[in-house]
Amino acid sequence: MSTNASPERAPRALISVSDKTGLEALARGLHGAGYELLSTGGTARFLSDLGLPVTAVSAVTQFPEIMGGRVKTLHPKIHGGILARRDEDAEVMREQDIAAIDVVVVNLYPFQSTIAKPDCSLEQAVEQIDIGGPAMIRAAAKNHRWVTTLVDSTDYGDFLRLLPNGADAVQRRRWAAKAFGHTAQYDAAINEYLLASVADDTAVDETSALPTALPLQLKQVRALRYGENPHQRAALYQSADCPHRLAAVQPLQGKVLSYNNLLDADAAWQLVRQWPEQTACAIIKHGNPCGAAVAETVAEAYQKALSCDAQSAFGGIIASNREIDEATAQLISQQFAEVIIAPSFSAAARDCLAAKKNLRLLAVPVPESGVESELEFRCIDGGILVQDRDLVTVPKADWRVVTEQQPNAQHWHDLHFAWQVVRSVKSNAIVYAANGQTVGVGAGQMSRVDSARIARETAAMAKLSLQGSAMASDAFFPFPDSVEEAAAAGVSAIVQPGGSMRDEAVIEAANQHGIVMVFTGRRHFRH
Repeated sequence: MSTNASPERAPRALISVSDKTGLEALARGLHGAGYELLSTGGTARFLSDLGLPVTAVSAVTQFPEIMGGRVKTLHPKIHGGILARRDEDAEVMREQDIAAIDVVVVNLYPFQSTIAKPDCSLEQAVEQIDIGGPAMIRAAAKNHRWVTTLVDSTDYGDFLRLLPNGADAVQRRRWAAKAFGHTAQYDAAINEYLLASVADDTAVDETSALPTALPLQLKQVRALRYGENPHQRAALYQSADCPHRLAAVQPLQGKVLSYNNLLDADAAWQLVRQWPEQTACAIIKHGNPCGAAVAETVAEAYQKALSCDAQSAFGGIIASNREIDEATAQLISQQFAEVIIAPSFSAAARDCLAAKKNLRLLAVPVPESGVESELEFRCIDGGILVQDRDLVTVPKADWRVVTEQQPNAQHWHDLHFAWQVVRSVKSNAIVYAANGQTVGVGAGQMSRVDSARIARETAAMAKLSLQGSAMASDAFFPFPDSVEEAAAAGVSAIVQPGGSMRDEAVIEAANQHGIVMVFTGRRHFRH
């Protein structure tokens, strides 16, 4: 069938959109196929300016748009036309003089882009909450047996190609499902915004800070070749309110990013963002840093990070919190890397790296604010765990020296750096650091002392001295054995959360070896 209209009347399409991308071609196609075009407000003016005949919704309802456009489509002549079942409701339609609407083309007020503006007020945000639009979309999607629902301009072309014969029931159902997803994402964005505004205006304790219900607003960006392994399906979904973050970025060059690339890129990016006032570089492999460093230049930071474990860095992900320049690009071009992520790349750097056809370059803007409110999600069987990202720092004034030995200026510098890195290492985590760089990393072991040994062995393989270095532990030492390992390596200062039943024995071991020990009172588990 060409349309769902009855033989005695022309089919009708109701068009009301904020985003007019692709609308001219769609409207001309509908008009050419004999459709009567119904519309409202700015969309009606847009279509009229194209020279297309348009019937105003107010002419159908015999009721004007009122309250500044807040009420215009909420009327039985509109919703009856959308929801009517063409068979069993035909008599009611004749009695009430309701004509069927066969196609509904609606996208919603730009709520997400409005709240993304830094100066957006609550009143401005509320005015961008669409009421009539979601009602029409849901009505059309519910009645998809008879009505076609279009909420995405990328579907206009397919609709026009099918227009001569009409979309079949399966295709209408597919678009209906997409429509419900569209309104769900929209409502989720409103839900998240209003909850955040309440949190900003109300003092809440730590147990009540997360919402009791958490609708997610995720849109598939693209299907991935596979997941962690070739037999696993995978896709990338993007949060609708994060248009300029890692998930939305397309590589400047190189192959499509894989599932594992994205996981490691995120780990690398989260790590280097911890030093907004310093130039930092990190190299990640399988979710853990092979090395990290801060320095005066990106090139120097990269070299220091690489020196920690150049062997493991082969095929890794490199991240910098500053622009990649030509000098750094020339150094990176000498190793095999999968991805480089940075805020930007100089033209000379891009020319230098262009020869590496498979190397992906990701330019990700550094968020200006709001990172402290980010949530982290983990799937479990039948549910999702939600927590704040581990971004909270402990002021130096709250750190407590617990040993007889007091830290000097160099100790403090190395301890702070090691403590920043250890939060990005899988537990049990141990990091040795000196002079603004990691010199040994032990990750993901069941025993903390094994992590300490592995980090020491890694340093030995890299021919890096641990003499006078600092050690960071993501959680407390349950026994003094890790302190003994540190002493044997030449460590001069240790930072850890404290809180073990055996803290006194651990502190005593540090005193015996003349090692400075500082408690932060905060752990950094990362599973």
